[in-house]
Amino acid sequence: MTGPIRHIVMWRLRAETAAERAAARLKVKTLFEGLRGRIDGLTHIEVGLDVSDVDYACDVVLFSEFASSAALRAYASHPEHLRVREELGDLRIGRFQVDYPIDAATGA
Repeated sequence: MTGPIRHIVMWRLRAETAAERAAARLKVKTLFEGLRGRIDGLTHIEVGLDVSDVDYACDVVLFSEFASSAALRAYASHPEHLRVREELGDLRIGRFQVDYPIDAATGA
């Protein structure tokens, strides 16, 4: 697979109170959005924070696009990405991921 690829990750975060959860969500959003423009091949990054507050929802979703599968693989070990992962430490208690190719004709 050589075309663009979409990388979506959702997390549940460690928090005891609503205030801790809000702070944890904001920290994830700020750190990942800080990667914008710092990693070759990362063409889009967006971070959404859950507002539903249903008990089965994830707290944060990362929606990103890469120029290719190779760019996504390089991102996994990129020093800036590794720095973000280290700063988040064990804040994340659940993680779900989907990667799929983007159809160049439709954008989906």
